[in-house]
Amino acid sequence: MPHAYPPEPTFPDDGGAERAVWEVLLGQLPDDAVVVHGVHLQEDEHEYEIDLLVAWPGVGLAAIEVKGGHVDRVDGAWYQGSGERRHRIDPLRQVQGARHALQALLRRRGLWAAEARAAHVVALPHRYVPAEWSALDLPRDMLVDRGDLERSGGVADRVKHAIERHGQGHAPLAADSLPDLVDSLVGGFPSQAEHLVMAAQHETRLEQMTRDQARTLDALSGVRRMRVVGSAGAGKTWLALEQARRRARDGERVALLCYSRGLGRYLERTVDQWPARDRPAYVGLFHDLPLAWGAEPGADDDPDYWERRLPLALGDLAGRRGADELFDTVVVDEAQDFGDLWWPSLLRCLRDRDSGGLYVFMDDAQRVFPREGNVPLELVPVTLRENLRSTKQIAQVFGALSPERITPRGMDGPPVRVVDVPAAEAVGAADDAVEALLGEGWETGQVALLVTGRRHPQQVNEVEAGGHAAYWDAFFAEDDVFYGHVLGFKGLERPAVVLAVNGVRDAARAREMLYTGLSRARSLLVVVGDRSWIEEVGGEAVRRRLARAQVWSPV
Repeated sequence: MPHAYPPEPTFPDDGGAERAVWEVLLGQLPDDAVVVHGVHLQEDEHEYEIDLLVAWPGVGLAAIEVKGGHVDRVDGAWYQGSGERRHRIDPLRQVQGARHALQALLRRRGLWAAEARAAHVVALPHRYVPAEWSALDLPRDMLVDRGDLERSGGVADRVKHAIERHGQGHAPLAADSLPDLVDSLVGGFPSQAEHLVMAAQHETRLEQMTRDQARTLDALSGVRRMRVVGSAGAGKTWLALEQARRRARDGERVALLCYSRGLGRYLERTVDQWPARDRPAYVGLFHDLPLAWGAEPGADDDPDYWERRLPLALGDLAGRRGADELFDTVVVDEAQDFGDLWWPSLLRCLRDRDSGGLYVFMDDAQRVFPREGNVPLELVPVTLRENLRSTKQIAQVFGALSPERITPRGMDGPPVRVVDVPAAEAVGAADDAVEALLGEGWETGQVALLVTGRRHPQQVNEVEAGGHAAYWDAFFAEDDVFYGHVLGFKGLERPAVVLAVNGVRDAARAREMLYTGLSRARSLLVVVGDRSWIEEVGGEAVRRRLARAQVWSPV
């Protein structure tokens, strides 16, 4: 039985016309379809109503206008009733206008359903209409009569044929667009307290879904070299940790590597909680491995040292290590951060360079550093196309920036909030947004404020006062609001993220920077910055998604 909204409608006193069509549709449509009764639309100053709306996955949308009693069409005019109670009606114009308004409103909200084929249908459940009847403005297959209600599958057949033959739009209705469509048509507006409860529910569910990704490793347990590509929130870091754990448990000497300090500290802290037999031999940053083996330290402001000399030194040092210091397996998380020069040196760290284990996890859409690195080996490709860790609303916004289509698997959540201010005012407005979230009941440890340009003064102060190690340990302690930069937050998350779009250092990577920043929130995302610039960088897909966002003033 299809999904019905509302489950028990209140029908008008029309001789049972709408009820009759409603009940037949519920009996004939497939289980994945949706039927909505009494859709009221407000497009600017105009009001519209759709008696029955059918949303049929794989087919499209149908707006149905139901007219009961005796309905006639004479000289192009429509009439309802008889004798003194006969009056002019215009069901065709009513349903045409309502259908156009629906498509326009869906398009404004940036819903994928706006691109689906949509048709309008007139239903006369009390009137038989000859099969050969037709009009230029209403072909017979866009008209449902009493005979269709009496014929098995008749109404569903008419609706399907009307959509497929006469529907306006580009494609069938995608099944994954239904939740957003239904939410727009019948959803309520939850209170802030409900938002917090929803966030707690989402946290529990995302951990369960992420653990389910272990099936990927189960299916590929015999593969020694693998390249896992997935969007933000696909569970890649969890898989990297799990693969390192499994290989270490099997007795292999494992290195688990990444590039950024924050992610490196997260990997270290996670591994420290495992039993000794599950822990990799080395966990941390790529650059720290050659230093641990005796490489000369370099200056922080010397890019040639970090990008060329130190990676080359790793290869030289690995060539002088004994087999007991090398690795059976290397696991790399956020591998898109690694430069071309790094990979040959990393391969020299394997005991068996030809068949030693190499597992890389990456997201090309997060190439936010000014380097291009490609793994110089043929690896078994694995693609993850589902976002597990963010609410649908968040995943749809940053997914619009991804070169691959992302399927949101998270729960529904509150709408993304947008604070439209110039880039120069973004940090101050973001501070106000953080205070407003705390006032709503969010815990300080649930909130992060990230910037895309110049670092937040609070971050600068914390790093200068305690160093990078203490700064990141404070993040993992989850005792206070975290202030960070998008570049350093890759692979990390918080339930609520305020993203201050206060400029970018490299305009060529602005799109990747936005994608990374927008994808760091699990339950609530607040975007603060110049909305027109964000939409210019993100393009039409982002503009459509932000059309559904909540315009917010945190003051």
